[in-house]
Amino acid sequence: MGSKKFDTRARYIRHRRVRKKIVGLTEKPRLSVFRSNKHIHAQIIDDENGTTLVASSSLKLDEKISKIDLAKIVGEEIAEKAKSAGVKKVVFDRAGYKFHGRVKALADGARSKGLIF
Repeated sequence: MGSKKFDTRARYIRHRRVRKKIVGLTEKPRLSVFRSNKHIHAQIIDDENGTTLVASSSLKLDEKISKIDLAKIVGEEIAEKAKSAGVKKVVFDRAGYKFHGRVKALADGARSKGLIF
């Protein structure tokens, strides 16, 4: 177990390294994930135009269920909003987080509603 400061810095370094390669284009935008201790947020971003197309988070959801279930719901919600905005394919940006737990649940929820990545 590292210190909070070290863990945050390490995630930031991983995120910068990954973002050098991952770019959200107009035809295939970027699905970015942010995970805090209590909540999870997702945005679909068009990096060419510098705009957020759709966003979703667990802030307004009931917190009586597990955080993994909340993440899955947020993934399903972002996929529904993406469909209505005309987005079918995205590039997944895990933002330096490991692909397991809540990040994986969000991705699985988005895939289950038809988002392709």
